[in-house]
Amino acid sequence: MRSDEAKILLGFPPNSIPSPTQIKAAYRRKAWQTHPDRFPPHLKPEAESKFKLISEAYSFFTNTGGNGRIQPTASYSRVVKTGVPRAHRGQRNMRLASVPFLVIILGALTLGGSTASRAYRRQKEAQPSYNPFLP
Repeated sequence: MRSDEAKILLGFPPNSIPSPTQIKAAYRRKAWQTHPDRFPPHLKPEAESKFKLISEAYSFFTNTGGNGRIQPTASYSRVVKTGVPRAHRGQRNMRLASVPFLVIILGALTLGGSTASRAYRRQKEAQPSYNPFLP
């Protein structure tokens, strides 16, 4: 799809330069007008083809920025290129990736241990033992 076709489908003049917010608003408006679920069954195929064209025009603007060249988003390309953050000398820093899991495990053990000791103390207070060899 060419830039002029996409602009006309979304309701812009061919020589205009719409902003990303204008493109998004125009897409929402056109998508609402042509969505196939809003039409009776005998008109759905035509509405579906119009809706697909409008979705293609919107994806053209979001993927290319309107200039015809694909521009990857910064966060996506950074994650794909690097993955897990690297430590010095280019080694993958797996310790950094495992920190959240260690926090969860240690927190669960701490809370579980404190709960068990509280239950033991309550039971000991409620029913004291007369055996001198038990704690």
